[in-house]
Amino acid sequence: MGVELTTDNVIAEYFYDRFNLTLHAAGSIAAAFGFANIVARPLGGYLSDQGAKMFGMRGRLWTVWIVQTCGGLFCIWLGRAGSLPLSIVAMVAFSFCAQAACGAIFGIIPFVSRRSLGIISGMTGAGGNLGSGLTQLLFFSSSKYSKEMGITLMGVMIVVCTMPVCLVYFPQWGGMFFPASKKESATEEAYYGAEWSSEEKQKGLHINSMKFAENSRSERGGRLYLVASAPTPPDATSPANGNTPLHP
Repeated sequence: MGVELTTDNVIAEYFYDRFNLTLHAAGSIAAAFGFANIVARPLGGYLSDQGAKMFGMRGRLWTVWIVQTCGGLFCIWLGRAGSLPLSIVAMVAFSFCAQAACGAIFGIIPFVSRRSLGIISGMTGAGGNLGSGLTQLLFFSSSKYSKEMGITLMGVMIVVCTMPVCLVYFPQWGGMFFPASKKESATEEAYYGAEWSSEEKQKGLHINSMKFAENSRSERGGRLYLVASAPTPPDATSPANGNTPLHP
């Protein structure tokens, strides 16, 4: 949504106007918002991975929803805070959640499309820039809203725009509220194989996607992945194995 870029543009002015700080003091406090990036983004990716270990892709989706919604609530708090200490605490909490959400989102991006991964990643980054421009235009480009009201409305926007995450659904892994499809065609191989035409498959161009599909079975979640990936034991009674039954 680009809220990080928008906040970078307005946060120093917010502290300067609301609490009558010097430009130097306001800028120093505002710099803390960006510094959190070093820790927060990797933390978001880590939380996404931990959620996937336990609940698969559904855990990754829940991680994005929880972290980004909390970021929106902290943003609302930042706009409504009536004292400098509270506003600093709210800003730091908002910064961590907003940037951790970025890391968590990029924990999902590689699984959306194997063939068009570069396009999906580029669109995600471009969407942030576009969102930043729209947010700046809506809430901070005129005197209609004060800086604190603009930040509050931006927080409301974050919460509302995060809701559609619950609609994201992967047939082979499920979504936030619905499990994976029980159809036999709902497999990783079918999902990533659908990106290739029959002619391309005959040329073997899809092989790397099939390898990725096999590796992505971990997104089914801990227990399901262990069951699905367990090697099938050889049939002890099969003549092809050269074995004979151990019982009469």
